[in-house]
Amino acid sequence: MAHQWDAESVVDEALARELIREQFAPVGERSVELVAAGWDYTVHRVDGEWAFRFPRREIVLEPMRRELAALSRLPPSLPVPAPAYRGEPSPRFPWPFWGALWLPGVEAGAASEAERHELAPQLGRLLRDLHAADVPGLPVDVVRRADMGFRVPRTREELVAAAELWTAPAAVADLLDRAERLPPAVPSATFHGDLHFRQLLVQGGRLTGIVDWIDVCRSDPGIDLLLVYAFLPAEARDGFFAEYGDVGEGSLIRARVLALFLSATLARYGRTQGLPHVEHEALASLDRAVAGF
Repeated sequence: MAHQWDAESVVDEALARELIREQFAPVGERSVELVAAGWDYTVHRVDGEWAFRFPRREIVLEPMRRELAALSRLPPSLPVPAPAYRGEPSPRFPWPFWGALWLPGVEAGAASEAERHELAPQLGRLLRDLHAADVPGLPVDVVRRADMGFRVPRTREELVAAAELWTAPAAVADLLDRAERLPPAVPSATFHGDLHFRQLLVQGGRLTGIVDWIDVCRSDPGIDLLLVYAFLPAEARDGFFAEYGDVGEGSLIRARVLALFLSATLARYGRTQGLPHVEHEALASLDRAVAGF
């Protein structure tokens, strides 16, 4: 069965080495190591100091152009990739690709409960800076995350699809009904657009990287604040908002709906792809998303 995350092209270590050497010699002379294969990119660590990202689907190409343009315009406080190499299509690989200095850390799903409490105010400050940024030329809500008329039915479908992994409490139905009645969102600021535990890099209790800006856009704060409900323990949320500031009720409802949607999707992804650490964290994210109902 085909899934939305299935790749159209996968660059393995041997091909990555050839492509990089061909265009950026002598980069890639020492080592090329596969480190991640997500929905949008295959990522290789090169010579221990570079991260090269190769698109996995053609649909990624236009968003990748927006991502590369936006990365240089984001606030300097944000630990984001700084593109240094831009590969061109070739007979070996028909799409562009790019490389940036390696960001230290591991995916945030590995963070302990105590570390998440430490990370909460850091995330609050960084998202406050991001959401206040003026990045020209961004589209509005590229995948309709803030459009609850579109997103709530999709969330119901995802929860049904994930039912063998996680059972939603009755209060989720009430939340989705409230969300569906919300007025249209106002695109008020700059957002990452797909912010979940696999897009954050951490080292101990310190945030060291925010990656994969494919969905960067202007939208409602809720589309990034899903992280508050999916990643942070309920007791750590006050620490986040103490730094971030006040948020309207509509944005918080959108955030919790998106936490449910994305966590259910990631749980199914982890199960079908044989990634137990992703499945485990996504299921824990679902539990966190309903905490405090």
